[in-house]
Amino acid sequence: MDRRALRLLESWKNDRARKPLVLRGARQVGKTWLLQEFGRSHYEQVAYVNCERDRSVASIFAGDLDPGRITRGLEIAAGTTINPTTTLVVIDEIQEVPRALTSLKYFAEERPDIHLAVAGSLLGVALRTNASFPVGKVNFIELHPLDFDEFLRGVGEAKLADLVLQQDWPLIGSYADRLIELLRLYMFVGGMPEAVARHAAGDSFDIVRSVQLDIIRGYENDFAKYASATVSRRIADIWASLPSQLARENKRFILGRVREGARAREFEDALQWLCDAGLAHQVTRFTKPASPVRAYEDAKIFKLFLHDIGLLGALSGLEASVLLQGAGIFEEFKGALTEQYVLQQIVAARRSVPMYWAPENGKAELDFVIERSGALVPIEVKAEVNLQAKSLRSYIDRFHPSEAWRFSLADYREQEDMTNVPLYAIGPRLYLDCSLVGLQSEESGA
Repeated sequence: MDRRALRLLESWKNDRARKPLVLRGARQVGKTWLLQEFGRSHYEQVAYVNCERDRSVASIFAGDLDPGRITRGLEIAAGTTINPTTTLVVIDEIQEVPRALTSLKYFAEERPDIHLAVAGSLLGVALRTNASFPVGKVNFIELHPLDFDEFLRGVGEAKLADLVLQQDWPLIGSYADRLIELLRLYMFVGGMPEAVARHAAGDSFDIVRSVQLDIIRGYENDFAKYASATVSRRIADIWASLPSQLARENKRFILGRVREGARAREFEDALQWLCDAGLAHQVTRFTKPASPVRAYEDAKIFKLFLHDIGLLGALSGLEASVLLQGAGIFEEFKGALTEQYVLQQIVAARRSVPMYWAPENGKAELDFVIERSGALVPIEVKAEVNLQAKSLRSYIDRFHPSEAWRFSLADYREQEDMTNVPLYAIGPRLYLDCSLVGLQSEESGA
């Protein structure tokens, strides 16, 4: 598969100020494959160890954290010699060994010549609780499910993907029907690499759905394995309620619908766990588009989306025949699938979760707002070709943004104060001010 994160890894490899790399992302989004594929194509060898599968790896970090001693231990565990100029060292599922995370500081300070990359399915959870995380001593890359551009390339439609990137609207319009058909397909298959690979190999929709359900069961097993009994039950409650909450016309997540009489404070840890694990995205509300926008955030009011649209369909029990026939896909869930799709593309392209706008009086609600070139860009999502954008119009009239976007199935169209972009072509619009480098040296691990 052609993942854009491979270009991020190339930038990391060539960066003279390179630090140990932490690759974060939910389970089954392709972290292990990505690092091994990158190592295969850019190094002579890969020294790979898995802290979950090989419990003896923990003993390497049980003593002092001298990088030289650890490197010798990793050579034995990986069965290879580590040459700093030709070897990529990969430590997988590193959250299982907290001292291995701590050791990254010493590799950054004493052995920056070693190309060291680590990954873990629940790193977000581990980093929040690990007080000895090496702040400022690592680079981060976030890996998400395949977005629509990557999906097109994964199913053999690279030329169409290139056409969309070129933004040649007259020519794109000639292939609109095909792109809409592929968009419907993406909304069923989603962006989990195994599901995409099975579809690309010609397997049936039933097999693709069974892959998705296996992934969901794996997540649900993690709830009990990595959280306390009380928190894991609440995680499962939130997880199970997501489809029905998104199906509501007002998609705000209401804890009272998770469990009657539930109080927000009881579910804070469970909600944070899902977001830290990369399984859900919390889109919070703000009331005034002023800088800094977080000063006008109302974190108590939010929408909650899954990280992958295919898994949302599987969790909801939606049949392939419903999703793939005609325009039905855009009517199911009262537009929830379309909003989930757009949210997923925003997160993948911009590596951050957007917010949404709703005024204090609640008479209008704008689906998403992103920050671009120092300004806020309002986005309204339409499931079909309907170009009435009442909420977007309300926002424009009140706040006069420099640009505004409406995503729908209609063709590309520029108006005086907003631009309509076809849903199948929103990726390049979101990439406009996002460099491919994307490396972060964060001040916080969470």
